[in-house]
Amino acid sequence: MAIPVIDFSKLNGAERAKTLAQIATCCEEWGFFQLVNHGISVELLEKVKRVSSECFKKEREEKFKKSTAVKLLNESNGKVENVDWEDVFLLTDDNEWPSNIPQFRETMKEYRSELKKLAERVMEVMDENLGLAKGYIKKAFNNSNGEESEENAFFGTKVSHYPPCPHPEKVNGLRAHTDAGGVILLYQDDQVDGLQILKDGEWIDVQPVENAIVINTGDQIEVLSNGKYKSVWHRVLAKENGNRRSIASFYNPSLKATIAPAPELIVENNNNNNNKEEVELSTYPAFVFGDYMNVYTEQKFLPKEPRFRAVRAM
Repeated sequence: MAIPVIDFSKLNGAERAKTLAQIATCCEEWGFFQLVNHGISVELLEKVKRVSSECFKKEREEKFKKSTAVKLLNESNGKVENVDWEDVFLLTDDNEWPSNIPQFRETMKEYRSELKKLAERVMEVMDENLGLAKGYIKKAFNNSNGEESEENAFFGTKVSHYPPCPHPEKVNGLRAHTDAGGVILLYQDDQVDGLQILKDGEWIDVQPVENAIVINTGDQIEVLSNGKYKSVWHRVLAKENGNRRSIASFYNPSLKATIAPAPELIVENNNNNNNKEEVELSTYPAFVFGDYMNVYTEQKFLPKEPRFRAVRAM
């Protein structure tokens, strides 16, 4: 079973309706899909690949060899828990970026700009498939209440590498979790696999596809869609061979944004369900995203349902 691959350029042609339907099915049944012909140039993607690999080699690799994960693996005779075999750093508009890698800042700044536009196009497709007004999800994430306001949604990029592991059976590359935020866009290694999603009780590989961008829906999309779209469990396996590159960008709500099911989708559920008590239990609470993140930080690798119950009680 392979993760669906969708030609995003077909939204602009005669196959628009078919492509919209494919994306809807992916959001409802998979929580993950891969986009090709997404509008980000191969030249830019190659530059991203090069500067991120150079950064790991020159600035990160030696530090990783002295990391807690390496130390615990060397000392343990059994499975190493509560740690990931991952080197990772975050890029935002406000934090400090690596400065010693030629063209790193220029390349990643351009890439982040292009990827943010792609995220907003993907969200508009979700709006349309859910029967919401164009820009609904973006406005909700920017805490704009339907009015024009300064954009304050969070857009961050995690640059990760999963180096070769001498005992991959003893440690996780990245422990299983769902993503807290909105829409996640991943540029993954096209040679070294390892990313898996949980579907129908089975772990399935997210197969490497050259120059594809992997899309997955986070917990906040699940809430906004009133459960029609699901955030799904995923993990990364440690590998004995190959240094897996993974560049994941997150379009998340502002920490001040109030997230709740879209009213149109609650009405739809009411129309389709005569048991009022059942309807109330099937909908998600309204909450401030910052409160959700406070819970998520403590419970990232645990089931998401208790997180929803915790913010409902706030």
